[in-house]
Amino acid sequence: MAEQAKWYVVHTYSGYENKVATNIEKVVDNRGLRDLIPEVKVPMETVTEIKDDKTREVERKLFPGYVMVKMVMNDDTWYIVRNIRGCTGFVGPGSKPIPLTDEEVARMGVESKVVEVNYAVGDTVNVIDGTMVGFSGKVAEIDTENNFVRVIISMFGRETPVEFQLNQLELAKSED
Repeated sequence: MAEQAKWYVVHTYSGYENKVATNIEKVVDNRGLRDLIPEVKVPMETVTEIKDDKTREVERKLFPGYVMVKMVMNDDTWYIVRNIRGCTGFVGPGSKPIPLTDEEVARMGVESKVVEVNYAVGDTVNVIDGTMVGFSGKVAEIDTENNFVRVIISMFGRETPVEFQLNQLELAKSED
């Protein structure tokens, strides 16, 4: 495939985000266009809400009135998405949709990047980024889903657990 799919933002009527996303998915499946429109998302966040002294977790739309569509832009895909009921158009000047940049996609949390780690629990690692650059310690816990690692670092003669992001550490070179 010469052209790669990019993320576009589609404007919808307020409250129609899930319906528009579902309808786009149906059309894509019915017409066999999964190679041109591989993904449709309504970005959500989980929020803890306290109401009447009761705490509960609620899913809330990050961008009300918008749906993210990963697609290869051509006349056919533009026409299909643009003519879904509840869709008012693409975000961009005039009728020309502008794809999101890689930085925007990362910042908005639309696509989750897989970070490969070359260390495991029990390994010695060096801190290569952040306020504790130069320190080293033993990995106690790795949580790749939430992008954090807990490392036990010896500070001032005490063992101290410190949390880092996955990309802030590197495997310490063994001295043979």
